[in-house]
Amino acid sequence: MTKVVFLGFGNVNSHLLNALKNSSEVSVKQVFNRNYVKMISPFEKIPFTDEISKIADADVYIIGIPDDAISTFSESLLFQNKLVVHTSGGAALNVLSSKNRRGVFYPLQTFSKQREIDFEQIPICIEAENSNDLETLQKLGKTISKNVAEISSEKRAKLHLAAVFVNNFVNHLYEIGSEILNEDDLPFDLLKPLIAETASKIKTLSPEEAQTGPAKRNDKKTIEKHLHLLADSPYTKLYELFTEQLSQKYGKKL
Repeated sequence: MTKVVFLGFGNVNSHLLNALKNSSEVSVKQVFNRNYVKMISPFEKIPFTDEISKIADADVYIIGIPDDAISTFSESLLFQNKLVVHTSGGAALNVLSSKNRRGVFYPLQTFSKQREIDFEQIPICIEAENSNDLETLQKLGKTISKNVAEISSEKRAKLHLAAVFVNNFVNHLYEIGSEILNEDDLPFDLLKPLIAETASKIKTLSPEEAQTGPAKRNDKKTIEKHLHLLADSPYTKLYELFTEQLSQKYGKKL
């Protein structure tokens, strides 16, 4: 059985804890967080500490804190030669202190505290400095996911960049769409079937095959109408940028 301690209790670690706590192959020994957290259901039986000197012994320590704090925090740990991993997509393995064995356990998904996540299909991207630790992380990942992949820090950085485009930026576009509708008291729910179909098409089509819209078909009248509707909107330049990019990409195919 793999003994695990969670270091930090933000979105990622709270979801990982929820996924791992019922596994017969994992024993969650403790949660550490610098600020006191009352462990409520379904975590009330998990031991908690906010004292770094009282962190329990474990096989794997999972750091789930902001990227810019990982290095300093990992150096502050009082133990040595233990397997310490972080859950960041953007931070390299070597940001961790070298006084412990280093690794990465990165679940490629968006996490919100109010949303339950099914980890079975979530890619778990792992990395370690030696084969034994890599095997430990593979075993740990496979207790919750069918998709565990060894990915280097360099390739994971590119993966994280791509994830920002398809997740964070796309969600911001949803927000813009919502603001545009709110100006005329139109419900965002009207767009949800379109959003769902757009996402669903990617399961069977490449992004290039799925692309539609006025910029791709060079519909200048519609583009001009949209720009007129945007008027002095802060999103005018964004619309123009996307339109220009799409026109350049698909213009020769018209």
